Amino acid sequence: MGYVGSHGVATLRKYKYSGVDHSIVAKYILQPFWSRFVNVFPLWFPPNMITLTGFMFLLTSALLGFLYSPHLDTAPPRWVHLAHGILLFLYQTFDAVDGKQARRTNSSSPLGELFDHGCDALACAFESLAFGSTAMCGNATFWFWVISAVPFYFATWEHYFTNTLVLPIVNGPTEGLMLIYVCHIVTFFTGAEWWAQDFRKSVPLLNWVPLVPEISLYGIVLFLMIAFAVIPTIGSNTHNVYKVVEARKGSMVLALAMLFPFVLLMAGTLVWSYLSPSDIMRNQPHLLIIGTGFAFGYLVGRMILAHLCDEPKGLKTGMCMALAYFPFAIANALTARLDDGNPLFDEQLVLLIYCLFTVALYMHFATSVIHEITNALGIHCFRITRKKA
Repeated sequence: MGYVGSHGVATLRKYKYSGVDHSIVAKYILQPFWSRFVNVFPLWFPPNMITLTGFMFLLTSALLGFLYSPHLDTAPPRWVHLAHGILLFLYQTFDAVDGKQARRTNSSSPLGELFDHGCDALACAFESLAFGSTAMCGNATFWFWVISAVPFYFATWEHYFTNTLVLPIVNGPTEGLMLIYVCHIVTFFTGAEWWAQDFRKSVPLLNWVPLVPEISLYGIVLFLMIAFAVIPTIGSNTHNVYKVVEARKGSMVLALAMLFPFVLLMAGTLVWSYLSPSDIMRNQPHLLIIGTGFAFGYLVGRMILAHLCDEPKGLKTGMCMALAYFPFAIANALTARLDDGNPLFDEQLVLLIYCLFTVALYMHFATSVIHEITNALGIHCFRITRKKA
């Protein structure tokens, strides 16, 4: 087998998902709604199809953003913001009920977890693009993708070591998504310019803030999210992994090594963008974020598969395939420094090939793993296969 070895097959057959959601909003508001909503789907409807349908809502949302704000720095029609909000709400709902449908039909499997989280990893990119069009973020849209990708990767990393996915009392999949679709809906009334102007003009109550230069409202939101959501989450994830590693007398260096490909992905993208003669982050945000988003999805998918198959902890060299394109892209950008701003190859073409490369890499991984797991477990990806009693 390509991605799943014989040990992995044996582990997959025994694997049981473990997750805890401490969100009060989920417990008292959303869970009752989701428990009723799942009954919309007939018992023959496969859970993975629910997952895929939910993902398509976000794909549609990102497409709307591209059509009406190609560089994410112009205001789309107001109905687009409302559509973004509704589509994100539907994505959250479908993402929540796919597991309920699996339990309802007795068809839960490791493939469902991989498929679900794989779509969620890609969703970071597509929802960032949707929000970028709502808030007119321009090249700052990339940083909104970063603040969604970093906690996601660290949570996946923590899950790998602790074997339980723990969502805190305030978390991204629940309160985070709620906040975002509320922002979309509010923008339907205020207009996208509300986000791009100085925060004191957008929120007059903050006119008293002294000695602060003009900063857009989305810039303030970005800063607050980093300070009060991303950094504390990273700290919590790292602390939890450290406790597990210490208890098992393992190596924290090996544990941290699993973050290395993700750090290189961030670094490679930023270096390329900095050297870019055509300013790809500003002029081609969709291609850059989608390309990097699929590379991120590949990294997350490889880590989840390693967890499902109980592979040894440590750096997974296969993950570095997602980084293989950066030396060429960065070298091409450097040639522009030597030839009056003219790169050896047209940078838009280089960026398009990067996007195609990461999409192809991810799709090869996804289709191969689906094929291997379905064969190993005797199940189907898009058809209910009930377990024998």
